[in-house]
Amino acid sequence: MPKDILFISDLHLSLDKPEITRRFLDFLRNRAPQASALYILGDLFDAWIGDDDYTPPNRVIRQQLKQLANTGTQVYLQPGNRDFLLGKRFCQETGVTLLDDYAVVDLFGTPTLLTHGDLLCTDDLPYQAFRNKSRTPEWQNNVLSKPLLIRLLAARWYRLRSFFHKRNKSQEIMDVNQGTVINAMRGHGCFRLIHGHTHRPAIHNFELDGKTAQRFVLAAWHKQAGDVLCWNQGACRSEVI
Repeated sequence: MPKDILFISDLHLSLDKPEITRRFLDFLRNRAPQASALYILGDLFDAWIGDDDYTPPNRVIRQQLKQLANTGTQVYLQPGNRDFLLGKRFCQETGVTLLDDYAVVDLFGTPTLLTHGDLLCTDDLPYQAFRNKSRTPEWQNNVLSKPLLIRLLAARWYRLRSFFHKRNKSQEIMDVNQGTVINAMRGHGCFRLIHGHTHRPAIHNFELDGKTAQRFVLAAWHKQAGDVLCWNQGACRSEVI
């Protein structure tokens, strides 16, 4: 029987979340080596300010990802809205392969579209405007040119600002736009989509061009548990870590 293919997202690892970090490291040591591939669909880190940041827990996470890759498990990472500054050095040190914002994979014979999920939330116009600006080389080079300490302080300020901005937004605005979902799936020729970002785990069935389509939303990890979508041949299941 083929090995599982695993999907996770939205761990938001940081120094102030030791329980999630500990659970993730245990997952990398014990569960992930049993899989043929691990797909991390964004926001592995609560904030990534550059590949030169080795402050805890970044160093040990890099080391454990490298050990996992050395076991033969293929590790793919799709940057999210919190860790889109992940770059080449991180990949070289971990053996992780970065994916584009949209990636199509052959999941046991079925083309499956993968994305973090923020691109689907097109009703959140202020965020989409910031996203467009922050993905330009000019913006990123300007940020990465700042001293590490300045970037660390800026990341704390950004997380605080993001928290208060979300409190003023409706849940509907921060969720995906179904029309955008359909356009993305149609544009990539897929009837299955897997994403994270919204922290609303569910399986959505709907019709796309006269056929049944599915959208799988991954759960965010929290202090009590982490959730993994496990796929093997034609069946999937949720596994609690």
